[in-house]
Amino acid sequence: MPATSKQKEMLERLREVYKDEGSALNFRNPYELLVATILAAQCTDARVNLITEELFRRFPDAETLAAAETGEIEDYIKTCGLFRNKAKSLSQSARKLVEDYGGQVPHTMEELLTLPGVGRKTASVVLAFGFGIPAIPVDTHVKRVANRLGFAHSDDPEEVEMELRKRIKKEDWIESHHWLIWHGRRVCKAQKPRCSECVLSDLCPSAKTE
Repeated sequence: MPATSKQKEMLERLREVYKDEGSALNFRNPYELLVATILAAQCTDARVNLITEELFRRFPDAETLAAAETGEIEDYIKTCGLFRNKAKSLSQSARKLVEDYGGQVPHTMEELLTLPGVGRKTASVVLAFGFGIPAIPVDTHVKRVANRLGFAHSDDPEEVEMELRKRIKKEDWIESHHWLIWHGRRVCKAQKPRCSECVLSDLCPSAKTE
């Protein structure tokens, strides 16, 4: 179902507020974005940026990361949540990149999902921001805001993604991810949404009047 006129208005307002916002992760290429996004699960972007500054100096590409012992990778990312699991995923993903993709990050959803530690959200992030391929990554912020605004009606991230794809023009998929995620971080918070400060309060079906 396409967006209603009210939903189109909400998107235009979000566009105006967050038009200058981009990714909070620091990266220079698809490889760095892939690594940073794997690390970002249950970890703040600010913390990930601190970690990757040193990590990328030591492991500038998939080949150097693939050749490293998992324990050495752990040493670089130990301040990140679930660092042991993430070190294992980074090591295995790097090896697969080298063995199956010539050390390059693939640019299809199907191929990205073959990498250890990569789910649909991470793959969508890499497609959208690493390659400019239209995708709508759905994290907790996007899922929450999409449901509150009535763009989606599901707790399942993939179902939310499919609903957003129907309601948002394809050329806006990448940017709209930023609009929704930044709105979720700054205004439409999980516990105490700032409805009185929200530019969508007169249109939002979940707005709380004070």
